[in-house]
Parts: sequence; C-alpha cells; structure tokens
Amino acid sequence: MDGFEANEGIIMIAATNRPDVLDSALLRPGRFDRQVTVPNPDLIGREAILRVHMKNVPLAVDVNVKVIARGTPGFSGADLANLVNEAALMAARKDRKLVTMRDFEDAKDKVLMGAERKSMAMSEEEKKLTAYHEGGHAIVALKVPEADPVHKATIIPRGRALGMVMQLPEGDRYSKNFTQMTSELAILMGGRVAEEIIFGKDKVTSGASSDIQQATRLAKAMVTRWGYSDELGFVNYKMGEDEYGALGRDVSEATAQKIDDEVKRLVQAGYNEAKRLLIENLEGLHRLAKVLLELETLTGDEIVKVLNGEEIKRDETTGVAIELSSNVAVPETEVAAQ
Repeated sequence: MDGFEANEGIIMIAATNRPDVLDSALLRPGRFDRQVTVPNPDLIGREAILRVHMKNVPLAVDVNVKVIARGTPGFSGADLANLVNEAALMAARKDRKLVTMRDFEDAKDKVLMGAERKSMAMSEEEKKLTAYHEGGHAIVALKVPEADPVHKATIIPRGRALGMVMQLPEGDRYSKNFTQMTSELAILMGGRVAEEIIFGKDKVTSGASSDIQQATRLAKAMVTRWGYSDELGFVNYKMGEDEYGALGRDVSEATAQKIDDEVKRLVQAGYNEAKRLLIENLEGLHRLAKVLLELETLTGDEIVKVLNGEEIKRDETTGVAIELSSNVAVPETEVAAQ
C-alpha cells in the first residue's frame, strides 16, 4: 500500500458503507484499483435470499415467496433474514407449527412500522384525532397524480408514532420525478390538513412534527440538490451539515434567503393541494375515520372499499375481512370554520 515495495501474491480487500469519507489516497491508481458497489437486492435477488432463509422454516401452503419479494422493495439481505425470523416467532407465539402468509404480512408491518403498542392507553379524543390524521394521509395518497400504493393504515401506536399510513412501491425504484416529489409533499401535509379541517386550527396537535420534518427535508433537497427551482437554477447548494454530518460550503445570505423562500413555497404548495383534495373528499374522510376507529387497522384494498361506500367487517376468530356492499353512514362531525 505504500507504493514502494512490490508485494506480489497479496490481494487486499476492504469494505465500507461510507465511501464519501474515504481518504482519496486510498483510491489512487495502484491502491484499490477495482471498486464493486453492492446495492440492496432487486426483486430476483430478494426472492433468492428469502428462499435461503426459509430453507429450515416450516411454511404453510399459502406462503408465496414471489409476493413477499415484491412487497419488500429496498430491503437488504439482513432485513429479509429478520423478516423471516419475525414471521417464525409470530407463528410460534400462536402455537402454530407452520408459518403462514399472514405471519409474513404481520412481520413486515412490524419491521416497517415498528411493534404494536396495544397496551398504550389513548383517550377517545386522541383516537379520533389520530383516525382523521391518518385518514387524511391515506386519502391524499390515493388522490395525488403519482404515489406509491397505500399498503396499510393503522391507529394502533407503533414505535413512537400514534398511528401510521404505510405506502409500498409496486416494484424497485431508483429515482423519482418532480410529480412524484410534489405528490409526496401533499401526502405529508395530509394529516395536518385533516386535523385543521375537522377540529380547527386551535386544536391541531404536534402529531405532524415528523411529517413537517420530512417535507422540509424533501423540499430542501429539491431546491439545493436536484435543480427544481427556477429561481436558483441548476446549482448544487450545500447548506450546513449533510446527512452524514460532513460540513458543506457556505452560501451567501441572499442565496440562503432564496433557498428558504423556495423551500417554503414547495411545502406550502403541498399543503394547498392536500387541503383541496380533502375538502373535495370530505365525506370519504369522515367515512374512513369512522371505520378506522372501529377496526383500528385497514389494508390498502379495504381503504378503497370504504371510500367507495362498502362496509368492512372482520371475522372475530380469523381476522379475515368480510365485505358487505352497503353505504356507510357519515358521522355527524361539524367541519371547523377556516
């Protein structure tokens, strides 16, 4: 490695998950000449990895490895191993000898959204507010021009969240376009907007803190890294510390002000779009919140059925949804004046 002695017959191999902080001296010709990037596995890779980890797991006949692989985009090999392990543990807790597809679905929800905290006591008011908040996210996600399909909505506390709407892409994705990004901004604002429409500005909670943080981060990246601002042009502006904690170059006060203005403009546009969509679909918001309060967790397909006026009921022993085609009464909730 010192460049002076010929160490024939020796091959040096190294790995890192932080290539951005490597000393440039290590990457000079004659040092580490070949760089191999190992990304997260694609669909075919995920299926192969799942089969390896499932080899010694007793599976029920309804387990479809291809479906599980399609529903886990972005999962690493370690994530997939953890998924199989969690599914096996869930089956064991229920004293079953075979791991079913339902176990894999529940395990995926736990990995993606965190463990359920059913013991957490929430007041009826908090549950109602959470139902409308998550209902707002779900409806906006279904109505914006381009968004990943809604996988599940729940008002059962998971991790540090009181509720959650989970979206999963239909396949592997390596980039996003402008419409997808602005749609995501509207989805992130959907929960806050729903609270404001139903309960009024004075009753809006801090539950949208994470949503606002994500929206701000996305809008800032759109402006400073991806050239989506006509005002700032196609220039990469590094503001303070990046996601790895490395310091970027400073910008002038005038440029920093423009960046702030453009970020605010994009987030505000997402807020306005979410408000328009939820006002147009207010009846559906009431309906969805009512069913979430009753069943606590809904799949993406069930959410669509609820919005179409179908009643969703589940078998108490199996938990399988029973669909009844009937109109669901809209709860008597007054819309707060804006």
